[in-house]
Amino acid sequence: MGLFDSIMGRKAPAKPDLDQLFALPSAAITLEVELGFRSTGVGSVAFRAPEGRAFAEVQRDVQALLDADGGPQVEAVVDSYGYTWLVARTDPPDLSALVTDLHAINTSLQDSGFGPTLLCSLSGFEDEQGRHLGLVYLYKQGTFYPFAPATGGATIDGSTPQRRDNVLEIQVRDLLRSDLKVEPDTGRWFAVWGAPGI
Repeated sequence: MGLFDSIMGRKAPAKPDLDQLFALPSAAITLEVELGFRSTGVGSVAFRAPEGRAFAEVQRDVQALLDADGGPQVEAVVDSYGYTWLVARTDPPDLSALVTDLHAINTSLQDSGFGPTLLCSLSGFEDEQGRHLGLVYLYKQGTFYPFAPATGGATIDGSTPQRRDNVLEIQVRDLLRSDLKVEPDTGRWFAVWGAPGI
């Protein structure tokens, strides 16, 4: 940060703190006790593949990178927006093991030069009513936010509309403030429709 940036009121961007992911298991206890949400055992890491590289090449390189470090097995999925999601699973659901895998994936990608392309990590939860919830870690902000797709309802053509359960998201935010570093700017609570794990 230079003097000009200070005068203009600009702040240095937050540095990623991947160790924040290890706060998820304690947050999960709060979620289960207060709202009945349990880990699905599925988590994912999203990044934008470098331009000009084929998806198969990126997938092969990332898996080779994780295998070399004895890292977790992952499945790579590309969403409709062109982002690559590396999906990790534990069966039966074990959030502590899943968090360790997500941390290893992020660290391996960061150390191999993919850091600028990392977007977020997500851990999925579900309650007995079938409601889904994702706790999303924003890599560049170093903060979490809840994403809760609303269930039920269909349009005239039979498709399911994309709606968020904002009341649940705010409830989870307020509930987890003491467990997680929650993103204060709700404008950064991006919808992650179709993200693996939700």
